Order: sequence, then C-alpha cells, then structure tokens
Amino acid sequence: LTGAQDGSVRMFEWTRPQQLVCFRQAGNARVTRMYFNSQGNKCGVADGEGFLSIWQVNQTTSNPKPYLSWQCHSKTTSDFAFITSSSLVATSGQSNDNRNVCLWDTLVSSGNSLVHAFTCHDHGATALQYAPKHQLLISGGRKGYICIFDIRQMQTLYTFQAHESAVKALALDPSEDYFVTGSAE
Repeated sequence: LTGAQDGSVRMFEWTRPQQLVCFRQAGNARVTRMYFNSQGNKCGVADGEGFLSIWQVNQTTSNPKPYLSWQCHSKTTSDFAFITSSSLVATSGQSNDNRNVCLWDTLVSSGNSLVHAFTCHDHGATALQYAPKHQLLISGGRKGYICIFDIRQMQTLYTFQAHESAVKALALDPSEDYFVTGSAE
C-alpha cells in the first residue's frame, strides 16, 4: 500500500509491476498514515484534512469507494490504530477542541460513532500506538509529551514529557514491556 503527498493511495502486489487498485486519486489531502488491519482484509488511510477512510481490500473495481469516511479531527488526522477486530479505531490528530486522541466505533452511524475523546496534547497528537495485551493507547504530541490511556476505563493514566520537539514515531516491543519514542530532533 502506498500513499503520497498528492493524496493518492495505491495497492500493489509483490509479483506484479502494475497497481492492483487505486483507492484514492491524486488531488486529495496528503496521506499522513495508512495501515492494514490485523486480518489483512481492510486498509485505512488518515489524511491532512482530518479524515479517516477505510476500504475492504478484496475489491474487484479499479477505483473502489471507502465503506467508511469520517472527519475524525477538525484540522488533521496524524495517525490511527485498528483496535480489537477492527470495529473499534483509535485516532490521533489535531482538533479545535483539543480532543486530539479519540476512539470510534465503525459499526454505528457516523453521528454516534465517537466512543470517547481524550483531551490532551494542546497542539495536537502526532503519533499513536496500541498495546493490545494491556489495552492501552500511547500517544505522542507536537510538544514532546507522551500520554498513556487505559481504553477499558477510558481514562488517562500517565502524561510526561519525553522530548523537546514533536514525537514523530512510537514503537512497542512484542511482549509490551517497553515502548520507544522518536522525535523531530
């Protein structure tokens, strides 16, 4: 799966030189992040206008429409994570109301889909990591802060400053004993 500054999203297969599917044409908002779900049957794309779009991967048309497209944040959606069986999605980004980390239920209508919004990261959340064994979300912000959320109890557990500049990447070890942060500096 490839995404570009011009907003285009294309899927390729290792053994074929041509694209299999073009999910989005050029001319859309820049792609900020994209992932496949753990089952590999869905892919999601976050963009610079605050949208998250999700497609079924096994499309037979060359330009399929997303089955879900929501504006999750009013300014930008920086990152996201599929939670559980992909019916729950977490997003990070920047919103006017500082609800910069959110949980969404993809099985209900868009008007009722917001499960919980965490008010955090004054200047926006830039990175997100899901820890499934512990049911935690880890987010990084533009000012170098890290927030850890318990998604079972819908509460913030910890907030601390890890860097002097924006957190650009988060990684979690397979046993979920450690996580690593990377920053713009």
